[in-house]
Amino acid sequence: MRELIIETEVRTQLKKHSNVVRRSGKIPGIFYLHGEANIPISVSEKSLKPLIYTSETHIVSLQFSDGKMLNCILRDVQYDAVTDKPIHFDMQGLRENEDISLEVPVIITGGTPAGVRDGGVLQQLIYRLKVSCLPKFIPEHIEINVEDLKINAFIHVSDIKIDNVTVLDNASTSIVGIMPPTVEKEVAAVVPGAEEAAEPEVITKGKKVEEGGAGEAKPEAAAKAAPAPKEEKK
Repeated sequence: MRELIIETEVRTQLKKHSNVVRRSGKIPGIFYLHGEANIPISVSEKSLKPLIYTSETHIVSLQFSDGKMLNCILRDVQYDAVTDKPIHFDMQGLRENEDISLEVPVIITGGTPAGVRDGGVLQQLIYRLKVSCLPKFIPEHIEINVEDLKINAFIHVSDIKIDNVTVLDNASTSIVGIMPPTVEKEVAAVVPGAEEAAEPEVITKGKKVEEGGAGEAKPEAAAKAAPAPKEEKK
């Protein structure tokens, strides 16, 4: 595990508003360790960035002006809702002989899995795992090789074995797997204009029958309408 050293100041004027500290380019924070009093601190925003914008876990050594060093891990960061810049942080102290519980990022390795080459889809379900160990055994990340993973195969928490580290997540939890390809149902193709071509034919036939019937009725109607011829007077 890579260790980062950060120059740190103790905040003595606690009544001083945190915004004043931030305007000076510092970020206010708290160092805490169970059984000891909390220490209000501040560090430069620049020195805090390597801890925030990373996918790895680091042990931090806070270096004070009097030469004192405190080992810790970054436990929490609060961000401004508008600017998304860090505005406060918490550091949890470490003791060499005491286990600590923390979350460690999961990194997928091995290139393209066998199942993906066969048409499957890689699906990562868990991105961080909670572990417990002594500070010197804290892993920067947990690597999972998926090179031989086939379709419908999954890697579970129970498959993760790391020396001197205990994974605390449920053993049956799936971390990553290969999902089968989605099969789309084929729809019968409809020939454009087929329905339109058939429909006029029916309409045409109907018109012929109607016209034919009307044509036969016309002479009869004309006969009824014509007046009887008058007899000539002799």
